[in-house]
Amino acid sequence: MDTGNPLPRRPLGSGDEWVELPDGRRYWGRYGAAGLLVSSTAGVLLQHRAGYSHFGGTWGLPGGARHEGESAVAAAAREAEEEAGVPGDALRLRFSSRLDLEVWSYTTVVATVDEPFRPVIGDAESIELRWVAADEVEELPLHPRFAESWPDLRGLLARRPTLLVDVANVMGSRPDGWWRDRPGAAARLLAGLDALSSAGVPAADLALPGARWWPHTVAVLEGQAKAAPDAAAVAVLRAERDGDSAIADAVGAAPDPREVTVVTADRGLRDIVTGAGARVLGPGRLWELIDAAVRPPRSTPSS
Repeated sequence: MDTGNPLPRRPLGSGDEWVELPDGRRYWGRYGAAGLLVSSTAGVLLQHRAGYSHFGGTWGLPGGARHEGESAVAAAAREAEEEAGVPGDALRLRFSSRLDLEVWSYTTVVATVDEPFRPVIGDAESIELRWVAADEVEELPLHPRFAESWPDLRGLLARRPTLLVDVANVMGSRPDGWWRDRPGAAARLLAGLDALSSAGVPAADLALPGARWWPHTVAVLEGQAKAAPDAAAVAVLRAERDGDSAIADAVGAAPDPREVTVVTADRGLRDIVTGAGARVLGPGRLWELIDAAVRPPRSTPSS
């Protein structure tokens, strides 16, 4: 989309100032900055940057400085909505990557939308907004930092990780009285997984590059726990027989079992799923991630 109508610049926010590194380089954003890479069937959404901006005239991502106390995900979504009319409620978070220069950081948040939308220039920071096919991105004069990161980002766009949770085993790892009410305990765990689905999982826990991922999460229920209600953001698989068989079947049916991380401490199941190519995460680590997602710190600079 192009426009000839000049628009006003937005008022400065709490983080809108330069940060100078010890070597003299300057970067925009007192609390760091973030940008949003949106992918759809039409390609990726790019911004032709206004001439007055840093590396003006090049193509990059809608984004900008983070506000004080604002997460990178929230900042990227806010800036993309303000600059390009990106509908936040349509975004499906995929992963993030982070450039950390100690005194300043930039986080690229990657998301998909089911249907391409018409981008709308919202302020003076854009000359043009355009959906660009992945094969054509490098034909444009790109912002230098985006040009450096694009090959890696493009390579990750096709990754589809899955977190497959052995609910019975995870419940059993925390002695909170789950045996008195298995459906209730399963419902509590599903609520925690919902929170984790919003917060995302550190890339290292999924053996993936980048900073954080939002995997497709599947919770496998068996026995009395199958009476637990569905979750908002987590797929619930109710085992027809036993949970171990359902998990093994799910790994075997995955397009690429290497993209599956199974959460369990069951030794026999671990051997089965790792033999099929999946990897394993322990219940203790999952509880740590859930607890952090349910009670996040005030500031989450790495998210």
